[in-house]
Amino acid sequence: MKRVVIVEDEELVRRGIVMTVDWQSVDCAVVGEAADGAEGLEVIRREKPELVVTDIKMPRMDGIELLRQLRAEGNPAAVILLTAYSDFSYAQAAVKLGAVDYLLKPFHDGELEEAVRRLAGPEGAGETGEAPAGAKSRYVMEAMRYVSEHYAEPDMSIAQVAESLGLSEGHLSHVFKRETGRTLGSYITEYRIGRARELLKDCRSKVYEVAELVGYRDITYFSATFKRVAGVTPSEVQGKGKGKS
Repeated sequence: MKRVVIVEDEELVRRGIVMTVDWQSVDCAVVGEAADGAEGLEVIRREKPELVVTDIKMPRMDGIELLRQLRAEGNPAAVILLTAYSDFSYAQAAVKLGAVDYLLKPFHDGELEEAVRRLAGPEGAGETGEAPAGAKSRYVMEAMRYVSEHYAEPDMSIAQVAESLGLSEGHLSHVFKRETGRTLGSYITEYRIGRARELLKDCRSKVYEVAELVGYRDITYFSATFKRVAGVTPSEVQGKGKGKS
């Protein structure tokens, strides 16, 4: 049974990963948890897990630096990185350091378990510098990069992403779904909503302005999509932001 350590600064998210993921179904057991990378490094050194699931953006030490430290120490643990919205530069750094997967939060039921199942194969990058088994392929990484650069364009489509990569829409869609467990269309939607959620934390931004900034012309459609993906309304996210100010 693989030993797992969870590193996540949001307590509710961390407890959710510990308690609701079906670890037994993937032959794993959580042996430790931490609220930031620095604390996580100590827990990992003590517990010696085979798998680390860590958020990227955290106080004190982020997930990329945690992964860098582990590799510098010669720690071969498989690492799955989590982030609220995709960032290609983070993804590149993660793969170069030997991360085995990269999941966009909020991930859906079964996605983390599926990522663990994809761990079969050598862990860590080989001498050739190739990405480890389970890591996203170049086409998927490039598709993510395209989305991160063009998400604000209302007319961005799967066809445009595929054309930018010189692939057919069908082939890219198949590869993306196979490697990420989600459709490219849902990834684009979740990326936009993730960006919107970050923008809405600035309570000076109006909902319709944020909608336009992430590629939505129709405020009603944006609000309905936001509620479906995020589980809360744009106004509720703004209200929480005002409460912290």
